[in-house]
Amino acid sequence: MAANHSKQQTTTMLAAGSVCVGVVVLALKFGAWYVTGSVALYSDALESLVNVAAGVVLFIAIWYGGRPADSNHPYGHDKAEYFSVVLEGVFIVLAALAIIREAYLDLRLPVTIAQPWFGLGIALFASVLNGVWGYVLVREGGRRRSPALTADGVHLYTDVATTAGVIVGLVLAVATGWTVLDPILAIIVAVNILWAGWRVIRVSIGGLMDEAVPPEMLDHIRGVIADNAHGALEAHDIRTRQAGRRTFIEFHLVVPGTMPVSQSHAICDRIERGLRSAVPDSSITIHVEPEDKAKHTGVVVV
Repeated sequence: MAANHSKQQTTTMLAAGSVCVGVVVLALKFGAWYVTGSVALYSDALESLVNVAAGVVLFIAIWYGGRPADSNHPYGHDKAEYFSVVLEGVFIVLAALAIIREAYLDLRLPVTIAQPWFGLGIALFASVLNGVWGYVLVREGGRRRSPALTADGVHLYTDVATTAGVIVGLVLAVATGWTVLDPILAIIVAVNILWAGWRVIRVSIGGLMDEAVPPEMLDHIRGVIADNAHGALEAHDIRTRQAGRRTFIEFHLVVPGTMPVSQSHAICDRIERGLRSAVPDSSITIHVEPEDKAKHTGVVVV
């Protein structure tokens, strides 16, 4: 219990760190836009505004999602993370629409880029900071099985790629004098953001719809059950679903009809220990049945 509490505290601190980093990067990018007047850099700054808003939602979702189960939520609050991912996707779409509007206005009346090298230097520094923090979030999100942390880190990677493209494009615009490249770059950024938003929302939809674990994980679960179920006959109707970092596993375990309850209970305990070791943060439900309920499918225990 203490280890889980410590893990939750660390995850919440990472979410708070995302907000702090996002505010710093936002200030830097708006500074880059202010000194240059570039609509492409403005679009890049708007994406960072989305990052800050998403970071705040992420922090609230992880804090709330880490609360223990209660009478109203007996399965816990883990799915709160998916709502933060949905909101992040909505923020991304709104930012993309705002960028397209600004790019359209700039196409009609192009603006000369002022102090380009100073502004691009600021944007480059902000991008490096984003990349480092994105790496931290993706790494820790994988370790802690947090879809919200991982989604936020992937979004920052997208932001880094966007900024890199903007910098290269603006260098070309300044070098060639083709100011029309600035709004064109902004539109490309908007399209890229929309694609990233769809991917983020797709992840959350799978979680909210109780999507099963990936096939390779299911095979691993079946193997763990087989390795720890000696004394039983078979395990069938294995079902899984994911909610945030928690994995729910349930199945029917067939035992000999004459087996004492205490012995079948000991088998269940052994299987649960194996599954919790192999699948951290798992919640396991086993329904014990006599041998006449066997379906001769699923995991046959040898």
